[in-house]
Amino acid sequence: RAQKLSSEKSKATFLRAYTNWRCMSAGSSRVCVRMVGHKMEESYSETLKEQMSIVEMPLSDPPLCVSCCPVNGDLLVGCKNKLVMFCLKYLVINQNLTVLDFERSLILHTDNLIPTEVAFCARHIVVTTELEVLILKLELVHQSVKDEGPSMPTLQLELDEFIICQKPLELLGEESKLCEIPITLESTELPTEDTKRFQVQYLLFRRFTPDQSPFGFCEETKLHSVQLLPIYQTGSSVTDHEETENKRELLSLFCFFSLPHVGYLYSVGNLVELISTYQYSEKSEQAVLTPQFLHVITSENLQCFTVRCSAAAARDEDPYIDTTVKACPPVALDVCTLRMQLFIGPRAICHFKNHIILLTKADTEDITERRKPTRRMLSRKADSIKSRTNSESEPGWNLYIINTVSTIQLYREMVDYSRIYENVKTESCIHLLSEAHLLIRAAIMDPHFLKSDEKEELLKAFRESCAFLGDCYSRFDTKDYHLALPYYRMSGLSVTEVLKRLVSEGDEIQTYERGFIFYLTHSLNEDLNEELNKESANKVLQIFCLADPVQLPHILCSPCMRNVCPLTAVEYLQKVEKIMPSVVVTLTKAFMALKMGDMMMYEHEMGSYKEVTLVCGFTGQPKLLRQHKEGIVVPTEFAVHLKEMQPGLLVAATVALHENSKIELEEADTFFKILCGNSENTIPQLLVDFWEALLVVCSQEEIFQELLLRVTSQYVWRISKKQLPETKPLKTTEDLINSCNHFGLIFPWVTSIMLMGSPSDEDYHEDISKLQSLLCSQSVNIAPALPVLEPLTEAGNVGLTIHVLCSTRLGRYEEALDQLLRRCPAAAVLYAQHELKGDNQAMWWNKLLPELCERTRLTGNDCPVLVSSLKETLSVVAMELELRDFLSLLPEDGTAAFFLPHLLHCSQRRLLT
Repeated sequence: RAQKLSSEKSKATFLRAYTNWRCMSAGSSRVCVRMVGHKMEESYSETLKEQMSIVEMPLSDPPLCVSCCPVNGDLLVGCKNKLVMFCLKYLVINQNLTVLDFERSLILHTDNLIPTEVAFCARHIVVTTELEVLILKLELVHQSVKDEGPSMPTLQLELDEFIICQKPLELLGEESKLCEIPITLESTELPTEDTKRFQVQYLLFRRFTPDQSPFGFCEETKLHSVQLLPIYQTGSSVTDHEETENKRELLSLFCFFSLPHVGYLYSVGNLVELISTYQYSEKSEQAVLTPQFLHVITSENLQCFTVRCSAAAARDEDPYIDTTVKACPPVALDVCTLRMQLFIGPRAICHFKNHIILLTKADTEDITERRKPTRRMLSRKADSIKSRTNSESEPGWNLYIINTVSTIQLYREMVDYSRIYENVKTESCIHLLSEAHLLIRAAIMDPHFLKSDEKEELLKAFRESCAFLGDCYSRFDTKDYHLALPYYRMSGLSVTEVLKRLVSEGDEIQTYERGFIFYLTHSLNEDLNEELNKESANKVLQIFCLADPVQLPHILCSPCMRNVCPLTAVEYLQKVEKIMPSVVVTLTKAFMALKMGDMMMYEHEMGSYKEVTLVCGFTGQPKLLRQHKEGIVVPTEFAVHLKEMQPGLLVAATVALHENSKIELEEADTFFKILCGNSENTIPQLLVDFWEALLVVCSQEEIFQELLLRVTSQYVWRISKKQLPETKPLKTTEDLINSCNHFGLIFPWVTSIMLMGSPSDEDYHEDISKLQSLLCSQSVNIAPALPVLEPLTEAGNVGLTIHVLCSTRLGRYEEALDQLLRRCPAAAVLYAQHELKGDNQAMWWNKLLPELCERTRLTGNDCPVLVSSLKETLSVVAMELELRDFLSLLPEDGTAAFFLPHLLHCSQRRLLT
């Protein structure tokens, strides 16, 4: 549905909205006139399908200006000292008929402000007088907020002898509240639960002064063509269903207004800022802003300028712009005049899709008779609107509908024109190509883009423009050379294709600019799924040898350079080594020697440095050991060789990579599994060696607890499954105890239990002792480890030690003693001597002594271990308790000869003290 807005003559106090305008243009003469909010009978409203409707909206004051929101169709009417907002409503008459209606919802009362123009979009309001601009935003609030605004007295001079001349002023953001234009909101909707409450946010205030000359003030200086331009989220307005305006998601908003000789474009989204200033070659009459261009009419010309809306909107939409991933020409890029077309007497202009509608008057007389400013034009009061001459009776009027050049055609013209500057390598070439790129960007950001017939052609042009800009930043010596990388990435070109564009054929020496080297360095240092052929890889070596030889060892480790000639690489590396020797260069030479199969050279290079230094070298260039392929970490030929010949160096290097954040823990797991040829669920010994080595140096609580669980799980699995490691562990239990705080000395009572164990346990002695050493330390968090240890709890003496160690760590000493007395009483006293100290010492006489007495009485002399343990327990208790207390613990039916020595000992200790 189209809408046409008008006011009825100069004395009218209502506004008319024309809907279903297409019915009138199609030849239908039927017209329906109805008041706003009028309830229609269903039988009557059926006829609305084939006729134009006029909706009349009564106003208390004559309308001076009006604006329709392009996002939701709401109306804003400017009257003297007020702005009236009408909300568009869709009235559902029946299943087949929906009609448009309006409801007056809000009035913004202003103090002594008579608007000449208004613009309205997405609750943003722009009001202009002849020389002032005010931008407001209506913010939704949850509670009723009455915003009276800053009420400040202003000085009003009405004397004809004076001209009020205020200074030019620009206030942005919060400062714009100081403009001394108070706003009061009055809600006119019927209050309901869904009624929206607003408050006013000031965004911008700007005041201009008239042009001055030696003869006085120029009375023609006044603002015109105020406009709000929305740009929508790319593709958000297009769904699988029918596209509607209400489905559009606003991305960015721009405000344009103009003086006779200069125009201003502001961004009024998250940040209010001036984007562009337009200088006209002659006095402008009117201007219209589109996402791609600014069209301006003067007395004799139709001028066209480029705009920066798409550049600003692209940054609002994509956070990766202005990074090494994506780029876009800057918002501050100077604007260009694209073309001027001569017309006789342009009077008005408007824009629709790819059409410019231009109204002209052949003679020089101003038939439209614009309002003449008075000497009081700088105040906020304006003269009353004068009646206009009937233009229909005047000859010379012409209406032009101009088709704009298609985006693709104009893009091609700009690219062709840029080639004039290509060989001289100036910023003009970059500027032209940037304009062409923004032209395509604006077309792609159009809400109708996904349904456009030119979609594929526009996308192709976009990638092509990125490639052209990448070429410029690679070939030219410019301060923004780094932009070559993101533009080439956006172009979709491979490294091989970029080389073909920039590197000449043959062996002639070529100069390479910083942008090209920057692109190559970053591209080759990333894990791309692209392999250069031998010729291209050797050409890259030659390029870096000339431009940046220090990068050669790093470039050679790139997956892209897998097909490089190793002999040629060694020759270049030897040149680099003479200039700047380093361990990374040496390791890279050793890598190339491996590829050539020259083991003598390999051993010579690896013997040049100590192992600690070699580890630092691998940290400096991790790709010597690992690379990424389709997102998965894979080992290199170097890593495969080290696995067989120097596994300790490989593990140490991987630990260093992890500690320097060059490889994640999960990536290291995958690395070792692939290296050792194990399945996803099988843990190779080399990975266990890595975990153990990482425990030695790791200081992060979260990581080392994860590592402790992993090694514990692996020890338990191998012990319970009676599975030996496939390779000899790099570290013994003793090595780990001496080097790692997370492995503790094994307790004597644990050793005592194990001495009585099965000979078969000797086969898994290392895993058993490492597990016991872990549990003897205070590092393992026992609670989450219990499910992992569960398979061993019943596994003979090993299971007993694990069970008792866990019970002890959890503070369950009685449970631990019961287990020992039942399964290994010989270790009970050793356990008590080690664990029952301090606050737990009382368990000697409260738990251990009664238990031993009871068990000895039941078994008699048949269990000498119990008798021996009882004697040792009595000796300890006799040393700790008073004689009376000790005597009370002895069993009444005990043999006196057995307990008498301990009683005498306790008594003598008392006498001595």
